[in-house]
Amino acid sequence: MKFVENQMKKIGGLFAKGKPLEKFFPFFEAIDTFLLTPGTRTKKAPFVRDAVDLKRVMVSVIIALIPCILMGFYNTGYQIQTAKGLEYSFWGCFGLGLAKVLPIILVSYAAGGFWEALFAVVRKHEINEGFLVTGILYALILPPTIPLWQVAVGISFGVVIGKEIFGGTGMNVLNPALTARAFVFFAYPAQMSGDAVWAAVDGFSRATPLAVVATAQKGTSAIAALTDAGYTFKDMFLGFIPGSIGETSALACLLGLGFLLIAGVASWRVVAGCAVGLTAMSLVFFAFRGENSMAFFNLPPYWHMVMGGFAFGSIFMATDPVSSSATETGKWIYGILIGMLVVLIRMVNPAYPEGVMLAILFMNVFAPLIDHFIVQQNIKRRRARATAK
Repeated sequence: MKFVENQMKKIGGLFAKGKPLEKFFPFFEAIDTFLLTPGTRTKKAPFVRDAVDLKRVMVSVIIALIPCILMGFYNTGYQIQTAKGLEYSFWGCFGLGLAKVLPIILVSYAAGGFWEALFAVVRKHEINEGFLVTGILYALILPPTIPLWQVAVGISFGVVIGKEIFGGTGMNVLNPALTARAFVFFAYPAQMSGDAVWAAVDGFSRATPLAVVATAQKGTSAIAALTDAGYTFKDMFLGFIPGSIGETSALACLLGLGFLLIAGVASWRVVAGCAVGLTAMSLVFFAFRGENSMAFFNLPPYWHMVMGGFAFGSIFMATDPVSSSATETGKWIYGILIGMLVVLIRMVNPAYPEGVMLAILFMNVFAPLIDHFIVQQNIKRRRARATAK
């Protein structure tokens, strides 16, 4: 490491102010801080010595996503083997999935990284590490059959419109990865919705669990409809179902949540709030179900939690510290409303039975308002205590 440090110091002079490569300093700084600890440090008090900075937080999220990434590789290959009627092979599943998913991840990083670097050079500031998380999150919430050019278009919209026009990392109102996903969903619905999206190979079509329940006849049992379609609670919990690359396995998401909580990166209040909101709203519909109610009305809350992208969204998307509520009470309200909206969208709009993406984006917009009222309420209470004394 000493050799690397010495070489970076020698090269760094070429990127200093007034030097020939001054314009490309953001590229050098990004490589330098990725390989080594930052060379600039505060010399005098006051200062805080802490090993947790933006880079460490982003790396922690990437580590937490590893179970979802590996499961995404495996399940994609598993769906391909199932569709082709091939003999099951553990490593074969990984190989097929890797060949299908890795190009999506690489294109997402390449296109997103390009825009991050371009804005850094134009604005003359450092390249933020936020795109490392945005790029992989976006790839994991896409269907494995999406064309690569759509991957590039979507991440470009998410980075530029969802983040950079607001000022970059830490200034965005909406989650950039979900903004990119929403753009692709509404711009190219044929490639993002319907049974054909989840076809592992041509000529093979299989509806997702959410689609099965949404299209089931009114008054029928949702669990019976899922069982008839070949879906069990165990398969959905483990992730052996068609779906977006990284969203199918609730178990993989929970493993990532465990790491994030231990590392102190994610807020457990937001995740718990999402679960409480989903449970409460689904129980309301369950209590008022009738003979001609939609199949969704008969679905217990714990089934909702393992279907679609709820586990992934509530753990990795809703907890985004930039676009979520910042106050402790606000996090509970923010999470509960997300969970409630997920169920409302699934129940009321059978044409779009997912709900997680829209629920989180909707609450991203209202998160500052929630914090405002929480802060004002705290100020009011403090003033009352001060007056009483």
